[in-house]
Amino acid sequence: MRFDKYSRVLYSTDASIYQIEPIGVVLPRGTEDVIATLEVASRHGVPVLPRGGGTSLAGQTVGHAIHIDMSKYMNRVLEVNAEEGWVRVQPGVVLEHLNRHVASYGLQYGPDPASADRATMGGILGNNSTGSHSILYGRAVDHALEADVVLADGTPIHTGRLDEAGVQAKMQQDGLEGDIYRAVRQLVADHQDVIRDSFPKHWRRAGGYNVDEIARQMKGEEPFNLLQLLVGSEGTFATFTELKLNLVARPPMTALSIVHFDDLVDAMAATPVILESDPSAVEVLDEMVIRLVRERPEYARRLTWIEGEPKAVLIVEFYGESEAELRSKLDALEERLARHKMGTAIVRAMSAEEKDRVWSVRKAGLGFLMGLPGDHKPIPFIEDPAVPVEHLAAYVRGVRDVCRAYDARMAAYAHASAGCVHVRPLINLKEGNEIEKMHAIAVAVSNLVEKYDGVMSSEHGDGLVRSEFNARLFGPELYDLFKQVKHAWDPEGIMNPGKIVDTQPMTDNLRFGSDYHTQSTQTYFRYPHEGGFARAIEMCSGIGICRKEGSGTMCPSYRATREEEHSTRGRANALRAAMSGVLPPEDLTSDRMLEVLDLCLECKGCKAECPSAVDMAKLKYEVLAQRVKKYGPSLLSLIFGNIHTLSRLGSTLAPWSNWLLDNPLSKTLSERLGLTPERPFPKFASEPFDVWFRRHHHTDRRAAKGQVVLFHDTFLTYNTPSIGRAAVKVLEAAGYDPILVERRKCCGRPMISRGLLEQAKANAEHNINLLAPYAEAGIPIIGIEPSCLLTLRDEYPVLADDPRAGIVAENSYLIEEFIAKLLGQGELDLAFNGRKPEKVLVHGHCHQKALVGANPTLRMLQLLGSSVEEVDSGCCGMAGSFGFEAEHYDISMRIGDLRLLPAVRAEEPATAIAAAGTSCRQQIAHGAGRTARHPIEILADALA
Repeated sequence: MRFDKYSRVLYSTDASIYQIEPIGVVLPRGTEDVIATLEVASRHGVPVLPRGGGTSLAGQTVGHAIHIDMSKYMNRVLEVNAEEGWVRVQPGVVLEHLNRHVASYGLQYGPDPASADRATMGGILGNNSTGSHSILYGRAVDHALEADVVLADGTPIHTGRLDEAGVQAKMQQDGLEGDIYRAVRQLVADHQDVIRDSFPKHWRRAGGYNVDEIARQMKGEEPFNLLQLLVGSEGTFATFTELKLNLVARPPMTALSIVHFDDLVDAMAATPVILESDPSAVEVLDEMVIRLVRERPEYARRLTWIEGEPKAVLIVEFYGESEAELRSKLDALEERLARHKMGTAIVRAMSAEEKDRVWSVRKAGLGFLMGLPGDHKPIPFIEDPAVPVEHLAAYVRGVRDVCRAYDARMAAYAHASAGCVHVRPLINLKEGNEIEKMHAIAVAVSNLVEKYDGVMSSEHGDGLVRSEFNARLFGPELYDLFKQVKHAWDPEGIMNPGKIVDTQPMTDNLRFGSDYHTQSTQTYFRYPHEGGFARAIEMCSGIGICRKEGSGTMCPSYRATREEEHSTRGRANALRAAMSGVLPPEDLTSDRMLEVLDLCLECKGCKAECPSAVDMAKLKYEVLAQRVKKYGPSLLSLIFGNIHTLSRLGSTLAPWSNWLLDNPLSKTLSERLGLTPERPFPKFASEPFDVWFRRHHHTDRRAAKGQVVLFHDTFLTYNTPSIGRAAVKVLEAAGYDPILVERRKCCGRPMISRGLLEQAKANAEHNINLLAPYAEAGIPIIGIEPSCLLTLRDEYPVLADDPRAGIVAENSYLIEEFIAKLLGQGELDLAFNGRKPEKVLVHGHCHQKALVGANPTLRMLQLLGSSVEEVDSGCCGMAGSFGFEAEHYDISMRIGDLRLLPAVRAEEPATAIAAAGTSCRQQIAHGAGRTARHPIEILADALA
């Protein structure tokens, strides 16, 4: 268990508007650890927050508590029974992982929250989660069969279906389990009438406690199962340690119809009509979400299914056994809408690629909203009510009127099919009057929920934000029943206190608040989009996409360690705490903060994949620079930061320098410097690329299409000049005259990565001065190494003081981009000799994937007529100097072994492995024993 002061802030997670401060973090390896933790907590009266296996967004605890995180170790799928359709899992299993595991059986878990790539099964049950397909599959409570749990006093019990004899046997037991069975049965029996008459009738409810489920069981409608009461209890009763869950059949085929509307309320009015067509899901996105998506290049490319400027769209999904059946259902929907004169345009999505574009945007909608710059954020406080669909249009109109009355812009998205539209007003929680506005809007909306027979919590739970409304919405008798049930399970009140019952006002314990302020820091980078360094940190909204599994790059260190501290969110929480005074200001540059940031590989995956566009690499550079300013650079930082100078020297002395690096004495010295003996050093070329180029290049050459500047990076120049020669061959064959800019300096990337920002800034301004005249003349600047060339685009404009940095950035291209651009403009005429690989496996460099994408590389290689496949490999784990350091070697290899290295090892020897990054090629050679080549080399080899 950790008890350092940073554990108070690293786990300030999930709920974007509240501050939680656990004093200790437990990462249990099994049930015994959970039992021991709860025994200690019960004995000393310490509150317990189960996370990653007991509750998620709603289950926050404020003040000091022990924080149980199941996701690191208790995350295994234990058993699948495909014939009976169930699975046993540990509570830390992520839903997306579970669905991948059971897909081969033709099965899936029914409820599908948008956070499936990081939501744990324990959390899903803790919240009684649903999702886009709730009209088919209902809520988590409908799929919970059995569970092993640990009670508040540390007693382990099993819950599941019992006949009357089994119930009576439980009631005869001594101890807390027997007390719970006796109390729950008696309390529900005494309140059958009020449960029948006063309990909310809308089926999509996640608030309060599920005493209505127990009431139905006691009337004999189904076997008694105490687990039904545990589901949705938000960690306030007990902690899950094992779950047995029902599975459903995967749909054979699906199709989407995207219906456009000129008004959000019109879309809501159309929902009951659409439901008559028996869809599997109806999701809504409003104009604000669509606009924000268009502002993010990575996602804007996916909006092929949006026509014009709709105020709202409904994403209508159908299941079917065949394409013909699906087309028939889409035809019927369109005819129905036409008869009712509903919708302004309809776009179909039938292919897997088209559907993926739609769903990826829908699932990322929340993150786009939370990434809005400035202090006004779309706050989750009225996002979870649901009303019967026949009232949905009137309810949404009422909510919109309330927001307009309080001068609050709003965004809306989510599950129209179930009457649940996630409405998020934009509120500035740093101002007292805005906090009052938030509460006033919440009260007004709760009145609308009552008016339209709805519920305040339909899938996100009550938590800190909605629990205060339970007494009014459920009524005094039901609320008192909830309190008695809570006491039966948790007599000492230690399990996630302050949720559902005995709560504080929603305006307490805010993460920000009117007294929130941040320290002033003189930064090296500028933050024009975010509004400053502190606001750049605050861009992290806590939704935790950096904890996702499966596809993409973000976040490699979390995927390898499965610890919150090594996620983008954990780092952002620590930085915000230091900036805002939760931690002492000097902690911004402390050794402990360095530990938090240390495993950030600066891959920029978060900048591209986090919908809030948190750029943790840039934040890390800044903190490292502040630390260098305070303490000076380390020797290793000076060595790696000045790799250009050392490489020039190494190349001058080659081949003797290569012999020297392999000498046992040199290896001993490098170990003392902190380098790993496991990894070989790259070899120096005896003839640098620029020397070769001067011999090769003819100054009187006149290319048909003009000149291009070839920005020759350090590694190309001194380690792999063959790549530079290949680039020259391709550019000349394409009709261009490549030139080198003499006296150019290192791009500065190695210095930036080590926090040597003053030196990097000087290099940047020197290079801008050399390159700007070419950019102003319209001469493209072409780079080979992604991390180097993209420094010109991503860092120079916010680091250098030269205003010409912008035009240099705009005219800089990776060579794959440049070739793909020519191809797209019909200006590429290359002849190939047939010497090409049958298959090329492409691994994209992290910076390349984050800032450019892999499409240019794929398009360029497809010119060969080869089979070209991009491997969804994430980060290679090398990250420049990171993989050479002894303290990072193991995790570097662990990251590579997550996806990239197994994928490369699995390929046939004849498959060409393409990787643009120097570090990536080094990792592939070291970890997979295969030679990877730069894509431009593969293209050059095939030229006639």
